[in-house]
Order: sequence, then C-alpha cells, then structure tokens
Amino acid sequence: MLDLNFLLVAIFLPVFPLSIAFNALLAKVKHPLLRMFLFLGWPLVGVFLYQTIEPQVPQWLVPMAIFTAVFYAFRLLAMREVGVWTGFLATSVWACFWLPLLYGDRDVLLYGFWFGIPLAILALLVGGLEKRYGAAYTNLYGGLAQTVPRFSGVFVVTVLAVVATPIFPAFLGMLNIVVASKPLVVIALVGLWALWSWAGMRLIQGMIVGEPSDDRVDDMSMPLTWGFGAVMLILIVAGFAMTGDL
Repeated sequence: MLDLNFLLVAIFLPVFPLSIAFNALLAKVKHPLLRMFLFLGWPLVGVFLYQTIEPQVPQWLVPMAIFTAVFYAFRLLAMREVGVWTGFLATSVWACFWLPLLYGDRDVLLYGFWFGIPLAILALLVGGLEKRYGAAYTNLYGGLAQTVPRFSGVFVVTVLAVVATPIFPAFLGMLNIVVASKPLVVIALVGLWALWSWAGMRLIQGMIVGEPSDDRVDDMSMPLTWGFGAVMLILIVAGFAMTGDL
C-alpha cells in the first residue's frame, strides 16, 4: 500500500498519473502572474514536503519518475500551444527532482529556482503573446524576430535557459544530477536532455523564424528588455557562484 505522504509529495514533484493534477490546474489558471507563482512555488512545496515528512518511497519510483519525465518531454514535440508546452516541460523537469532528493543532494531547492525562474519568465512572455495576438501558438504568426525583435530576443534566451543549455544554471543542476546517477539512469537523462533541447529548438523555430505576419503590434519596451536581461545575467552569475566546486 502506498504511503499517503508519498502521494502528497508526488503531486508537487509529479509522478504519472498524479502529474495530471498540476497540468489540469495550470489549464484553469489564465493570469500570467498566477502562472508565474505556480511555476516558482509548485516544486519548492514538493521539496519542502519531502524533506519535512520524509515519505516512504516505493522501489519503482526512479523508473516511474524517469518515465514521467520522458513521457512529457515527448509530448512537447507535438505541442503547439506555448502555455501548455511550458507546463509539460515543467512536469518533465520536476519529475527529475526525485533523483537528487534520493541521492541526498542538498541543492535541490536551488534547482527549483534555476528552472523555476526561466519558467516563470516564459509564463509572462506567453501572456505577452496572448495580449498582442490573442493566442500563443507556434506556426500561427511566425517571423517574430522581424516584427518584435526585442521580445524575440528575450523569448529565445528564456527558452534556452529553461531547457538547460550550457552557461545557464539549470544546465549545472542537470549536470549535478547526471554525475550522481547510475549508468542506466545517466543514459535516460542524457536522452531526456536531448528531447528538451529538440523541443526548445522546435518551439523557437515555430515562433521566431519564417515570414512575418501582417499584424502590427508593439514590441517589448527597452527598459523591460533590459530588466529581463538583468534577471538572466544575475541567474547565470549566481549559478556559477553556487556551483564553483563542480
């Protein structure tokens, strides 16, 4: 019989089918600021609960967590709605947090911030797209690099950050998890990482390149652009500073 404490934690650090709970909630939350807080707070609650109540973890957790992460990573490849895409990526990432928790890694809360901040920014950008175009879908209004170049630059950097591209702190977090894992788990994680990167490139291609639409919309303001850039720079510096012994 499953420990009820484990089931509670598995809602916030998603394990299929409990992973459905977060994505169902995200579908009902429409305001970008509320979505931002969800992406920041949801996994941190899970990590806090795990470290506080120390649930009895079933033996099949590791393969099931990896299955959850890979399952949602594959779903990213076919997803055109950027808000849902962000939720699926978050679910895939958070399922991986079980591994460092089981390994006794004390930096899991940091990983929550390193992935959560870019996810939160992406939620705000999705809100910006919906405000400008009425929807946030890939291949619906391509060529954003020409119509809203500043917005596009922030969007590309944010997607690269959230799929754990090198130099961004999420990369260091994933690298820590991979290094601490057993060989078979390493193979699965490397494949998962490749899926994230592939999905990120497909998302960027579907939004940024191509023929621009005829719609005339306002670009992101220069102060806001610099603000997003400053957040990313602080995130990068903090990531390297906190993993100097890697």
